Amino acid sequence: MPDDTTLDLGGRLDTDLKDALRAGQKVRLGAIRRARAALRNAEIEARGELSEDQAARVVRGLVKQHRESIDQFQAAGREDLVAKETEEMAVLQGYLPAEMDDAAITAVVSEAIAAEGASGPADLGRVMKAAMPRVAGRADGKKVRAIAQGLLEGGA
Repeated sequence: MPDDTTLDLGGRLDTDLKDALRAGQKVRLGAIRRARAALRNAEIEARGELSEDQAARVVRGLVKQHRESIDQFQAAGREDLVAKETEEMAVLQGYLPAEMDDAAITAVVSEAIAAEGASGPADLGRVMKAAMPRVAGRADGKKVRAIAQGLLEGGA
Protein backbone atom coordinates (compact mmCIF):
# COMPACT_ATOMS: atom_id res chain seq x y z
CA MET A 1 0.00 0.00 0.00
CA PRO A 2 1.63 3.25 -1.12
CA ASP A 3 0.26 5.27 1.80
CA ASP A 4 1.87 2.96 4.36
CA THR A 5 5.27 3.14 2.70
CA THR A 6 5.08 6.92 2.53
CA LEU A 7 4.14 6.99 6.19
CA ASP A 8 7.07 4.68 6.86
CA LEU A 9 9.43 7.13 5.17
CA GLY A 10 7.84 10.04 7.02
CA GLY A 11 7.96 8.10 10.26
CA ARG A 12 11.61 7.23 9.72
CA LEU A 13 12.40 10.86 8.99
CA ASP A 14 10.57 11.99 12.14
CA THR A 15 12.31 9.40 14.32
CA ASP A 16 15.71 10.15 12.81
CA LEU A 17 15.09 13.88 13.23
CA LYS A 18 14.50 13.42 16.97
CA ASP A 19 17.58 11.21 17.28
CA ALA A 20 19.76 13.71 15.40
CA LEU A 21 18.42 16.54 17.55
CA ARG A 22 19.20 14.66 20.77
CA ALA A 23 22.66 13.72 19.51
CA GLY A 24 23.45 17.24 18.32
CA GLN A 25 24.18 16.08 14.76
CA LYS A 26 23.70 19.40 12.98
CA VAL A 27 24.44 18.26 9.43
CA ARG A 28 22.20 15.19 9.71
CA LEU A 29 19.48 17.31 11.31
CA GLY A 30 19.61 19.85 8.48
CA ALA A 31 19.45 17.18 5.78
CA ILE A 32 16.46 15.48 7.40
CA ARG A 33 14.63 18.77 7.86
CA ARG A 34 15.13 19.66 4.20
CA ALA A 35 13.91 16.20 3.14
CA ARG A 36 10.78 16.51 5.29
CA ALA A 37 10.08 19.98 3.88
CA ALA A 38 10.57 18.77 0.30
CA LEU A 39 8.19 15.85 0.89
CA ARG A 40 5.56 18.16 2.41
CA ASN A 41 5.88 20.56 -0.52
CA ALA A 42 5.50 17.67 -2.97
CA GLU A 43 2.40 16.46 -1.11
CA ILE A 44 0.92 19.96 -1.28
CA GLU A 45 1.71 20.14 -4.98
CA ALA A 46 0.21 16.68 -5.57
CA ARG A 47 -2.77 17.59 -3.38
CA GLY A 48 -2.53 14.34 -1.48
CA GLU A 49 -0.30 11.62 -0.11
CA LEU A 50 2.72 10.54 -2.12
CA SER A 51 3.32 6.97 -3.20
CA GLU A 52 6.57 5.24 -2.30
CA ASP A 53 7.95 5.94 -5.78
CA GLN A 54 6.95 9.59 -5.64
CA ALA A 55 8.53 10.06 -2.20
CA ALA A 56 11.71 8.33 -3.36
CA ARG A 57 11.75 10.56 -6.46
CA VAL A 58 11.65 13.65 -4.21
CA VAL A 59 14.56 12.40 -2.09
CA ARG A 60 16.44 11.38 -5.25
CA GLY A 61 16.00 14.94 -6.53
CA LEU A 62 17.57 16.26 -3.34
CA VAL A 63 20.51 13.87 -3.77
CA LYS A 64 20.94 15.09 -7.34
CA GLN A 65 20.99 18.71 -6.11
CA HIS A 66 23.72 17.79 -3.65
CA ARG A 67 25.77 16.13 -6.42
CA GLU A 68 25.50 19.27 -8.53
CA SER A 69 26.47 21.46 -5.58
CA ILE A 70 29.48 19.25 -4.87
CA ASP A 71 30.65 19.64 -8.47
CA GLN A 72 30.28 23.42 -8.28
CA PHE A 73 32.02 23.69 -4.91
CA GLN A 74 34.90 21.50 -6.12
CA ALA A 75 35.32 23.76 -9.14
CA ALA A 76 35.42 26.76 -6.81
CA GLY A 77 37.92 25.09 -4.47
CA ARG A 78 35.53 25.12 -1.49
CA GLU A 79 36.47 21.82 0.13
CA ASP A 80 34.71 22.78 3.38
CA LEU A 81 31.38 22.99 1.56
CA VAL A 82 32.15 19.86 -0.45
CA ALA A 83 32.53 17.92 2.80
CA LYS A 84 29.22 19.25 4.20
CA GLU A 85 27.31 18.52 0.97
CA THR A 86 28.82 15.03 0.78
CA GLU A 87 27.77 14.28 4.35
CA GLU A 88 24.21 15.56 3.74
CA MET A 89 23.99 13.56 0.51
CA ALA A 90 25.04 10.39 2.37
CA VAL A 91 22.26 10.97 4.92
CA LEU A 92 19.66 11.29 2.17
CA GLN A 93 20.94 8.25 0.28
CA GLY A 94 20.17 6.20 3.37
CA TYR A 95 16.47 6.72 2.66
CA LEU A 96 16.65 5.48 -0.94
CA PRO A 97 16.54 1.90 -2.20
CA ALA A 98 19.92 0.40 -3.04
CA GLU A 99 21.23 1.36 -6.47
CA MET A 100 21.80 -1.25 -9.15
CA ASP A 101 25.36 -2.20 -9.96
CA ASP A 102 26.79 -1.87 -13.48
CA ALA A 103 26.29 -5.58 -14.26
CA ALA A 104 22.58 -5.40 -13.42
CA ILE A 105 22.13 -2.21 -15.46
CA THR A 106 23.96 -3.82 -18.38
CA ALA A 107 21.62 -6.82 -18.22
CA VAL A 108 18.52 -4.59 -18.27
CA VAL A 109 19.90 -2.48 -21.13
CA SER A 110 20.82 -5.61 -23.10
CA GLU A 111 17.26 -6.90 -22.68
CA ALA A 112 15.91 -3.54 -23.84
CA ILE A 113 18.20 -3.59 -26.89
CA ALA A 114 16.99 -7.08 -27.81
CA ALA A 115 13.33 -6.20 -27.20
CA GLU A 116 13.55 -3.05 -29.30
CA GLY A 117 15.60 -4.68 -32.03
CA ALA A 118 18.13 -1.87 -31.70
CA SER A 119 21.12 -2.08 -33.99
CA GLY A 120 23.15 1.06 -33.43
CA PRO A 121 23.59 4.45 -31.75
CA ALA A 122 20.63 5.89 -33.67
CA ASP A 123 18.34 3.62 -31.60
CA LEU A 124 19.51 5.04 -28.25
CA GLY A 125 16.23 6.88 -27.60
CA ARG A 126 14.13 3.76 -28.05
CA VAL A 127 16.45 1.73 -25.83
CA MET A 128 16.41 4.36 -23.08
CA LYS A 129 12.61 4.58 -23.24
CA ALA A 130 12.41 0.81 -22.76
CA ALA A 131 15.14 0.54 -20.11
CA MET A 132 14.36 3.44 -17.77
CA PRO A 133 11.07 2.10 -16.38
CA ARG A 134 12.86 -1.15 -15.54
CA VAL A 135 15.56 0.62 -13.50
CA ALA A 136 13.39 3.43 -12.15
CA GLY A 137 14.63 4.61 -8.80
CA ARG A 138 17.52 2.17 -8.70
CA ALA A 139 19.93 3.62 -11.27
CA ASP A 140 21.08 7.04 -12.42
CA GLY A 141 19.87 7.93 -15.90
CA LYS A 142 23.32 9.18 -16.93
CA LYS A 143 24.87 5.83 -16.02
CA VAL A 144 22.14 3.92 -17.90
CA ARG A 145 22.67 6.15 -20.94
CA ALA A 146 26.45 5.63 -20.88
CA ILE A 147 26.04 1.84 -20.69
CA ALA A 148 23.43 1.87 -23.47
CA GLN A 149 25.68 3.99 -25.70
CA GLY A 150 28.60 1.64 -25.07
CA LEU A 151 26.55 -1.44 -25.91
CA LEU A 152 25.00 0.13 -29.00
CA GLU A 153 28.35 1.36 -30.33
CA GLY A 154 30.31 -1.77 -29.46
CA GLY A 155 27.69 -4.42 -29.90
CA ALA A 156 26.06 -3.05 -33.06
